[in-house]
Amino acid sequence: MWELFQAGGPFMWAIALCSIIAAAIVAERLWTLQQRRVMPTDLTRRIWTLVESGQVNDKVIAALETNSPLGKILATGLQHRHRTREIMMERIEDAGRHVAHELDRFLNTLGTIAGVAPLLGLLGTVTGIIKAFDVIYSGGLGDPRALSGGISEALLTTAFGLMVAIPSYVAYRYLRGRVDGIVVQIEKDVVRFADALNDRMVDGASREKA
Repeated sequence: MWELFQAGGPFMWAIALCSIIAAAIVAERLWTLQQRRVMPTDLTRRIWTLVESGQVNDKVIAALETNSPLGKILATGLQHRHRTREIMMERIEDAGRHVAHELDRFLNTLGTIAGVAPLLGLLGTVTGIIKAFDVIYSGGLGDPRALSGGISEALLTTAFGLMVAIPSYVAYRYLRGRVDGIVVQIEKDVVRFADALNDRMVDGASREKA
């Protein structure tokens, strides 16, 4: 394998670097986007229990904010629970945009690698063919081994570029779909929570006036 890598020429180092970065991104995102880390089971129900029992305070909100991406948005709703629904939803939407941005972290880089890796392979192909033609120009076709060096470089860089690009693209599409699904589920949970919280605050205010 090392001999093949060396035969691929200098662009193999750039392709190898792309593969390392892509593997690191995929591993980090798979770890970060686990269900239990993004949307812990029954988190909304447990927080609603605290709301109904009147146990929501600054300490609870601060702990919830560091719990998970879903917890961060729910904490924003609790911070603004005494304000109008319009203001509360505006703050929740702002927090949601920040959470979505965090969930998307590094995905653009992964998509860029999926697009750049085959181009690096193509560039290596071009330089390899140029070397082959230089051999032909300098000594004709009398030395097949010298000629094969440029052809090998051309083919190897293309192959390695595609070997990096294809898995990177598949991983990018999978992670992109996973993030989109998480965002939709978070939106559903948060909207239900915000509506219930607003109704409770309105009912409480009405009873106080009565």
